Amino acid sequence: MSELKNDRFLRALMRQPVDRTPVWMMRQAGRYLPEYRATRERAGNFMGLCGNPDMACEVTLQPLDRYPQIDAAILFSDILTIPDAMGLGLYFETGEGPKFSKVVSTEKDIDALPVVDMDKDLTYVTDAVSLIRRELNGRVPLIGFSGSPWTLATYMIEGGSSKDYARTKELMYQQPQVFHKLIDKLVASVTAYLNAQIMAGAQAVQIFDSWGGALSHSAYHEFSLAPMQKIVDGLIKEHDGHPIPVILFTKGGGQWLTSMADSGATALGLDWTTDIAYARHLVGDKVALQGNMDPAILYTNPQRIREEVSTILQAYGNGSGHIFNLGHGVTPHATPENVGAFFEAVEELSVDYH
Repeated sequence: MSELKNDRFLRALMRQPVDRTPVWMMRQAGRYLPEYRATRERAGNFMGLCGNPDMACEVTLQPLDRYPQIDAAILFSDILTIPDAMGLGLYFETGEGPKFSKVVSTEKDIDALPVVDMDKDLTYVTDAVSLIRRELNGRVPLIGFSGSPWTLATYMIEGGSSKDYARTKELMYQQPQVFHKLIDKLVASVTAYLNAQIMAGAQAVQIFDSWGGALSHSAYHEFSLAPMQKIVDGLIKEHDGHPIPVILFTKGGGQWLTSMADSGATALGLDWTTDIAYARHLVGDKVALQGNMDPAILYTNPQRIREEVSTILQAYGNGSGHIFNLGHGVTPHATPENVGAFFEAVEELSVDYH
């Protein structure tokens, strides 16, 4: 594997000195880019794109080609590849998001689920990781990722997105032992999945706990954070002589940052509802912080975007340990020009803090 020409992102994750704050963007390969929409059309549908390593590689690199300021690439895939590999039949309906043809609702359903076999179920993902890493040729590091067990469980039980997670919470509260069986299978699957990505070339990994913020305090610790901690414990710590940093991101999880900082993760992702100065005060030197501009700022104009970038940099303050990002994924309504203004502002304004 070629040596990294830009290791700013990895250095900041390890809280080592950097010349400026590194930046990347969740969903940075996505529908806001015309070149992405063209490739997706060629693929026929979203899963056709995810399942084709050449096309997944192509769209992963598109934002890097457009925006030279980006300090990390993230594998183009979906968090729901694991439930799909478990046999639930993932498909996407236009305007409605992900759906499953089969749902999990009983102990019998859970007992019938396999733990994913990385050698046969998800080779298209590891093939994409290897190809992207090769094509990057050391430009920037590559991030692998997975959904958290709690988040994956909600999709598997609800059959898609949900406003209140009623079925999931009913099972969780009424039959916690049964729910834990599902979580345990997902812990094993996610651990195997992320380790396979690391072996294929991912240089850091992120666990997306998209719906952790829907849980009560005690339920979050039992059903979301504890399983993520098991995953962190089971991950490959070093590969090719380099440490593999782990980022935990719970959307709506600002109130649990101190517990999350004890998880063994290298960094915590913040959504836009948490003040980054307060987060830094809470976690001290335990972990790096990633975030956390509201993606809706990208609907405004370059000057307003620049002001918001400045506010967040100021709030974090001097020193390393901050990876600039949005507080959630970039939306299809952002313009490529405003995204460019975001990256330029971070590149230019963050130098003064290092």
